[in-house]
Amino acid sequence: MTSIGYPQGHALLIGVANYQNVSSLPDAVLNDANDVATTLVSPSYCGYSNNNVTVLLDADATRTSVLDGLAELAKRVNPDDSVCIFFSGHGGRFIGDQGNEDSVLATVDTDLNDIKNTSISSDELAHAFSQIKSKQLLVLIDACHAGGAAIGKALSDDKGNVLKSGFSQNTFEKLAAGTGRVLIASCREDEVSNVFTNARNSVFTTTLLSGLRGAADKDASGLIKVFDLFNYISNEVPKLIPDTQHPIFKADNLENNFAIALNQGGNKSLNTSTQRVPSVNPKIQPEWGELEKLLIELYPMGPEDEEIWSRAGGDLSRLQTRRSGQAAWHAAIRTLKQGGGGRNINFKSLVESAIEDFPNHPDLGKFEVL
Repeated sequence: MTSIGYPQGHALLIGVANYQNVSSLPDAVLNDANDVATTLVSPSYCGYSNNNVTVLLDADATRTSVLDGLAELAKRVNPDDSVCIFFSGHGGRFIGDQGNEDSVLATVDTDLNDIKNTSISSDELAHAFSQIKSKQLLVLIDACHAGGAAIGKALSDDKGNVLKSGFSQNTFEKLAAGTGRVLIASCREDEVSNVFTNARNSVFTTTLLSGLRGAADKDASGLIKVFDLFNYISNEVPKLIPDTQHPIFKADNLENNFAIALNQGGNKSLNTSTQRVPSVNPKIQPEWGELEKLLIELYPMGPEDEEIWSRAGGDLSRLQTRRSGQAAWHAAIRTLKQGGGGRNINFKSLVESAIEDFPNHPDLGKFEVL
């Protein structure tokens, strides 16, 4: 079959292993950026146009060139386009002017003696992302690497300067802020992104590549969608390195499970007549609005209250946990309706878990659970 292509896809991929002034990283970092780019432009996989994909590696990934690359995306991208921004390299954490921990993206010319002027701050990144008009923007960050005889969780130079490695939770939330923007990071802020000895790619990017090449298209729709991609990655990474590394998902205002690429050139979507479409009885459709109101009443602190979300099979790392109360429940239910929030949670499991806590509550018994 002939690929239909994905001309609305745009990407900027950055990989830095051989820094000018700070400690180096495994060569897998460069392979990660190259291999994601190759998969995106492959007619057999994601179907992006070569003209829409920019790769910046090592010497080409200066502070100026990365900011210019983001500005170029902002110029050419339309609201309905899909955008993928991938970074593999060092991140650095420090205490900012307001006393909060903040982070920087370390470009190849980063100098720890002048960190603010030779790296890209989280505020600069967030501003650059906000200029990109796409409502389907995926940011992938694979930082805080460890490989072989694990590289320490610090960014250092030969002058004795040391900066804590990685990105802070505050930075993840800042970069994810905005309508239609999703951030997927390779690990939690207190973990490292692992690279096995002699492996071509990091553990995170290994699963990312597999997902982009079709494994994440659970419904055989011919599209790789953002929730499905994260669900696949977050389940596969722990299989490769149990209890050590956990990818995270952040989104501030996400309205749908948007597509980021084609699956297998879109060929699977060309023959939809044989796909099974689940029938829905309108009499027993989930009453999401009523459930949300009730959960706000029963668990006023949000999905973390009484561990209700976790007990129902959900994964709190996939929610916007900086919120609480009504706002947290609204965001969580919206995420769940779109297929996110954890592989094992659904309307039924959430109601059943609430009934366990409040077996005699009159309103819970009114729900018709599928």
